[in-house]
Amino acid sequence: MRVTERAMRNRQANGGWAGVAARWVAALAVAALPGAALAQSSSGGGPLSLFDNIFTGSITHGTPVQRAPAPAPASSSAAQPWSGEDGGSGHPLMTAAAIRQAAANFPTCVAAMWPDAARRGISRDSFERYTAGLSPDLRLMDLMDSQPEFTKAIWDYLDILVSDTRIARGREILAQYKPQFDAMERAYGVDRYIVASIWGIESNYGTQGGDRSVVNSTATLACVGRRQAYFKDEFLSALEILHRGDVTPEHLRGSWAGAFGGTQFMPTSFKRFAVDFDGDGRRDVVDNPTDLIASTANNLKKDGWQTGKTWGYEVAVPRGFNYLLADRAKAMTLAQWQHLGVVRPGGKPFPHPNEKAYLLAPAGAEGPGFLMLQNFRVIMKYNPAEAYALAIGHFADRLRGGAPFVQPWPRQERVLSRAERLELQQLLAQRGFYRGTPDGQIGGQTREALRSFQASIGTAADGFASSDMLDRLRGR
Repeated sequence: MRVTERAMRNRQANGGWAGVAARWVAALAVAALPGAALAQSSSGGGPLSLFDNIFTGSITHGTPVQRAPAPAPASSSAAQPWSGEDGGSGHPLMTAAAIRQAAANFPTCVAAMWPDAARRGISRDSFERYTAGLSPDLRLMDLMDSQPEFTKAIWDYLDILVSDTRIARGREILAQYKPQFDAMERAYGVDRYIVASIWGIESNYGTQGGDRSVVNSTATLACVGRRQAYFKDEFLSALEILHRGDVTPEHLRGSWAGAFGGTQFMPTSFKRFAVDFDGDGRRDVVDNPTDLIASTANNLKKDGWQTGKTWGYEVAVPRGFNYLLADRAKAMTLAQWQHLGVVRPGGKPFPHPNEKAYLLAPAGAEGPGFLMLQNFRVIMKYNPAEAYALAIGHFADRLRGGAPFVQPWPRQERVLSRAERLELQQLLAQRGFYRGTPDGQIGGQTREALRSFQASIGTAADGFASSDMLDRLRGR
């Protein structure tokens, strides 16, 4: 879900889907941040289609998206109309009154973007043709500011995305498009299994990419709500795609925030990374697997992919370990980690002990650990959620014949509700450990506060937001 909608990818300190910016994490941590993650994506897609569905409970496995012939642009909103309520973010542009006022001004707002479109080389004819009949899809306001009460534990998230069914389909895709993957690896040096994993997780191989008009969605978000500047660029970029003829209007359809194609490119990301790999004069990431595979690889390569290197390793962390070292900013060589007792299950060696990695413990001391290399950071540029990047890396390993994770997850742990997460932050703040603004999202700042609290009471300072930690903060 380049939820993003890769979207949204750019980072919020404590998480977010509309910017997906946040560092989502851990058990609690896989929070659906549709509003947050939403528009942060500067480099590309992210989970707004399939990824978003995981958190809203609307995911359907293997059901192809039916592309109706040129449906009315706002047809998606008819089945689920806008709630008519203020948005959960509290932003002044997300009040019901502000939304209604902006919606009434929608035609004027769209027309006012013509000079900017002209500066991008879009003809007047194209502008008029592709903006004719647009109407605000106000249902997007609910999606942008949704505040899910519950999140999924990271192990449930991985169960959904790295399933036996999806692995089997991924292997079929790799065999079906072997010549395209071969050519892509020669040209870009990007691991085919990573590209295939992104394709599978972003859209379940094209079956769950969303069916909203990208032009209508981005026009709505450019004129209504709290991310107008961001989405104005996305809207104008969508018009450029249509003007160039890369994708036809009836096929430029995607998630609510405008991500489209099998690997969920936002329009601005499409402009930066899409390639015409088969030389037919069009960059088509919707209906042309050759361009889709190469464009996704080009994205990863430009983000720093290291050819011939893996993304990371599952590791066992010794009892009594100092989890203050489990920090993305505290990278050490694999040899140094091994010296601290952090080893691969079964005693497997690290092939390149001088490579630098950071330790990720997404479920705390009771779950598996992971040493993350440079390519993991590259995957996070595609979508800055550690849970997402872990799913991509693990899915890729399974596609190439690797085994499931060796160490068990603490499945007995109960995932906290949003109200409980908010209470946990407030209690940490009262004790002087948390200095942010409580928002119910568990991100890096909250985990750091938890580590400090855990250290103060003599437990493993792993930063894991469990129900037990909440009870301890309550004084029970």
